[in-house]
Amino acid sequence: MSPFLGEFIGTAILLLLGNAVVANVVLKDTKGSGAGWITISFGWGTAVFVAVFVVAGYSGAHINPAVTLGLALAGSFEWTLVPLYLTAQFLGGALGAFLVWLHYRDHFEATDDGDAKLAVFCTAPAIRNNLSNLLSEIIATFVLVFAVLYMVKPDVGLGALDALPVGAVVLAIGLTLGGTTGYAINPARDLSPRIIHALVPISGKRDNDWGYAWIPVLGPIIGGLLAGGAFTLIGS
Repeated sequence: MSPFLGEFIGTAILLLLGNAVVANVVLKDTKGSGAGWITISFGWGTAVFVAVFVVAGYSGAHINPAVTLGLALAGSFEWTLVPLYLTAQFLGGALGAFLVWLHYRDHFEATDDGDAKLAVFCTAPAIRNNLSNLLSEIIATFVLVFAVLYMVKPDVGLGALDALPVGAVVLAIGLTLGGTTGYAINPARDLSPRIIHALVPISGKRDNDWGYAWIPVLGPIIGGLLAGGAFTLIGS
């Protein structure tokens, strides 16, 4: 498996499982309907675990543009490979989101709440304040990438044995820092599914909230770069 395919498959798995837990909780008449935030946080943590475990040996399992950029700034990843990885991640995110729609199609149609339907695909703030929301995404992503940098193997990336601790970091972020914006902490996790929401046929869906969409893209990028810079200054 090539690194491009590894990132594509890994990000697709991440979004398939991660967005699916949201669908299971917020859509009507699912077995997990109303299960709550803790279920969503655990679902995302285990989604990261599965994705990293599957593709770590092939691509280093970045599965997140913010991680790729942070690793590159810290000198743990080649800048020349960044465009390849980011392309694979955004395409993989789109595939994962599409599969969630396909899997839960009947439940999308049974659900009247347009906000819930959009929430399956992308994040939204609990209290809308652009500056605060951007800061939340920066802080949460900084924690993720800074932790990953201390787990990463030089010139390789994450190994399969690192899957569990990375999943635990994402779980911790969800349970502690995720309540403000829904913790995108990954541009491919938010932008690609938001585009899929705009494209797939779902009756009664709302607009895509493009006015907010830049925050879960720019915030994680800034947070990832700050983590890479901090890691470089502090050292291992």
